[in-house]
This record gives sequence, C-alpha cells and structure tokens, in this order.
Amino acid sequence: MPDSPSDVSHTVTVVHTSDLHLGTHGERDDLEVLRLVLESARQASADALLLAGDIFDTNRIPLSVLDRVARMLADAPMQVVILPGNHDPATADSAYRKGGLGDPENIHVLGVSCDDTTLLRDLDLEVCGKPHMDYVDMSPLLLPQERAARHQIVMAHGHFVRSDYDLHRSWLLHDADLEATRADYVALGHWELAQRVGEGSVQAHYSGSPHRAGSVNVVRLDGAAPAVSRISVRAEDVERRDREEG
Repeated sequence: MPDSPSDVSHTVTVVHTSDLHLGTHGERDDLEVLRLVLESARQASADALLLAGDIFDTNRIPLSVLDRVARMLADAPMQVVILPGNHDPATADSAYRKGGLGDPENIHVLGVSCDDTTLLRDLDLEVCGKPHMDYVDMSPLLLPQERAARHQIVMAHGHFVRSDYDLHRSWLLHDADLEATRADYVALGHWELAQRVGEGSVQAHYSGSPHRAGSVNVVRLDGAAPAVSRISVRAEDVERRDREEG
C-alpha cells in the first residue's frame, strides 16, 4: 500500500448507489439487493462503495438484520462510505449506532464513526457529505471546502430543484450549490431513477434506487474529468458476469 496520498497515480474506481431501504420486511428481509450491489461493485473492481442515504428504510431495524448488514459490508473487498439519509438519520437511536455497524475498519459512516469527511488515504480520495442528523428539513449539501486529497467526492441526500415547482419540497439542492462544491463528482441520493442533474461543470448524479433503476453508477477518477457509467444489478446480469469471469 502507498505510504502517502501522493504515491497514488492509478485510476480510482468508485461505485455509487443509494436508497436500498433495507429492513422493509423486518427480520424476513433477505438483503438480496445489498448482495447484488456488493457483487456488482466487486465485478467493477471498485476501490470504494458510496451509499448515499436511505440505506435502511427506518431506524427501527431488528438487530439480527443490522448484524447481517454489518457482516456483509465488513467482508466487502473495498472501502464503504455511508451517508445517513432522511429515512435513516444519525439520531441517538439510529441504526448506524447499533450492532457495531460502523466498527469495521473499511466502513465509514459520516456523522457517526467519523465526522462529515473521511480521507481514504490509500486511494488519495476525500469523501465528504452532510449527514441527516434528524428528521427536520435542512440544506443537505456541505459547504465548499479545501481539498485534502487528489480526488474529492461530495455526497448529499436531497431533492434537486429543477423549477419553482420544486420549492415546496424538503432537503433542497440547487444548481449553484452543486457547482460551488468544485468536487470531481457529487454522489446524490433520494431519487429512485438514475440521472445527471445540474448545468455546470461539476458532475452531479443520482444513482437511483437499485430496485427501480436496476443499476449502480460506476465512477472512474484519474485526475481528469470523471468517467461515469452504469452497471446493471439485476440478478441475471450479475450471474452472467460471474460466469464470464470463469
């Protein structure tokens, strides 16, 4: 492993998803969507997985489910950065404060196991975001900050304002705020379908929910403009790629 961020010069691959809403079925939740996301990230040779909010459907998650999720994430061959969303905010009774979910070395829960920034030194990658700390409306985008690494990704969970019609909604994200981050990539959560938003030079993307979008975003950072694509997380596609790997 490199001794310092400056030693990293290879392309960094990040997989971005959100809105898994795990625990919807309580203890009966088979966590299949998480398995498919993790396997797809592995197939994409991801260095890091970003989970941009609403990973859990509620903070009232059975401990047995939290334990299974923690084990699956801890066993992933990549760094995992989690941003609490409006369904699973980092309250005192948050799912992220139970069952040791943030204890494994490769799991970084913004606002819980670290502050609003985590530096993945071996990747020369800084990931920052403003976690939902309660259920109250707020501006979900972190104020611009100086870079501490070659690559910088900002995470946010909220609603992008496309027109005045959206102004009645909560957790609003504005085009000018996205551009002001000056980040390489803004990883967004809250919308169910994958799409790029904003008209500026900063690439800001919703990954969509894997349930509805059927995919995750794959972001490749090499110091130039990020290359953003999508990879299917549908079971048949994940299994096909496994067969092709041999």
